[in-house]
Amino acid sequence: MLTELRIKNFTIIDDLSIGFGPGLNILTGETGAGKSIIVDALGIILGEKASQDLIKSGKKEASIEACFDTITHPQLEELSIESNEGIIIRRTIAAQGKGRAYINDTPVSLQTLATVAGGLVDIHGQHEQQGLLRKESHLSFVDAYGGFQDLLLSVQERYREALETRNNVSAIKEKARERGQRIEFLSFQVNEIDTARLKQGEKEALEEERRILLNLSRLKESSETAYMLLYEAEGSSLEKLAAAAAKVREMAQIDHSAGELLNALESAIPLLEDAAIVLRSFKDRYDIDPRKLEDMEDRLELIKKLQKKYGDSVEEILHYRDTALEELNTLENIEERTGALEAELAVIEKELLAAAEDLSDKRKAAALIMESLVVSELRELGFQKALFKVDSRNRDKVTATGLDDLEFLFSANPGEPVRSLIKVASGGELSRIMLALKCIEIAAGHRLTGKIKSGGPSSGMRTLIFDEVDAGIGGVTAQHVGDRLKAIAGSYQVLCITHLPQIAALADRHLMVQKAMAADHTDVAVIPLTNGKRQEELARMLSGRVTEVSLKHAKELLGSGQKQADKT
Repeated sequence: MLTELRIKNFTIIDDLSIGFGPGLNILTGETGAGKSIIVDALGIILGEKASQDLIKSGKKEASIEACFDTITHPQLEELSIESNEGIIIRRTIAAQGKGRAYINDTPVSLQTLATVAGGLVDIHGQHEQQGLLRKESHLSFVDAYGGFQDLLLSVQERYREALETRNNVSAIKEKARERGQRIEFLSFQVNEIDTARLKQGEKEALEEERRILLNLSRLKESSETAYMLLYEAEGSSLEKLAAAAAKVREMAQIDHSAGELLNALESAIPLLEDAAIVLRSFKDRYDIDPRKLEDMEDRLELIKKLQKKYGDSVEEILHYRDTALEELNTLENIEERTGALEAELAVIEKELLAAAEDLSDKRKAAALIMESLVVSELRELGFQKALFKVDSRNRDKVTATGLDDLEFLFSANPGEPVRSLIKVASGGELSRIMLALKCIEIAAGHRLTGKIKSGGPSSGMRTLIFDEVDAGIGGVTAQHVGDRLKAIAGSYQVLCITHLPQIAALADRHLMVQKAMAADHTDVAVIPLTNGKRQEELARMLSGRVTEVSLKHAKELLGSGQKQADKT
């Protein structure tokens, strides 16, 4: 059960705290007082989209916090969020950056917040009534009543699989029409790349070798000069080093401290000899056949040609080759692949049809029960002779919603045949039909948007919010609607925004919403009404102003409301 709603810096609200109780909570007030803002704030708590435009002008952040007395919730246990003292859901909207969501001060994703809050609160407003004017929505009402969401999901999954497989078959058949030409083209490309016998890193190695060949004369001259200076020429470095070592050796025979220097010189001789050997190999390596440069240029030109056609590097060319070969193998085995996919499609379509037929049979059975239940509820809501039918036909083929083409039919007047609800129902009639559907949905233990899954709270009272579900009705009919809301409030906590005094008189807790306006400031206040103040608000709702006559009528309404409360 929702015990408190705190709203701060949200649209025109500065700082507002609203307490709610069990049973029927009624919110009334002048048009534009801010009642819908409160419902919008609850929608934000349920995970609806939050715009920065909702932040009160001049403020950096808006926050909405809802407190529930529920103490156990399976999702919270999975998230290791303690709820021994209830559940507090908080959401902030920031002027800069992203908003945040919390459950009992633990940061959560918006999806988690919506899942948890969706198990605690349902909002039903005028937009939902208008949904009845869309034929496509009627099917969802039947599915919600019957609890067919899992069956529908199964149909949708098989439908998506069938659509994807069908598209794959079409794509392969399209390729088959161009198969011969494509096979020839791909074969040429693969063969051209294979003939080149490319290797990873080959281009870089060739370019390095080409750079050497282009500077061959310079390299040969440098290597020969270095070799002569180091080893071969008269007075070479090695020869001079050997002579120096001999003199130091004579020194060491007299001055033993020169022995360390002798060791260093003698150690250098083998190093220079090794260097001379390496230089000689370089010198010999530069004796290359000039035709090799020509072959190398041809090879690099071939690689550049392939790069223009297949990729910017040898690696990309080889990758293209692998991709082309894979497509070539597919095309060469296209009949086998097409046959396998068509066989797979036949199995999926058979399963899809079976799932759709099973769902359709269950929908038709549920629709028959719904017809009598809705008629019964409409009688309670003042339609003594109303008729309600669910017209269901099968489509020629299965769609994402199954086989059923379904529509609600309605007649409010005796002797009139049922016709399309979309064409004949007035605003007030839509309100009562919507409430009737809600009543049977509650009785069946379902939500209008889907069956309540195991994962909802296991303690505490669920909250239902009706935002002007009584729009377009009045008089005795309003009393009937109020009676049904009061009956629902026996099993649920109900929050109802209404302009009808007949409904407001039935409240267990009556809250008046007021908008206070100053020269440079607007704010919203919510005032709990009791006794005389409540009577004055009902009088205002009855006649637009408080008079002796309207006060008397309001007192009578309150007396009738108390009698109704005693009955329930």
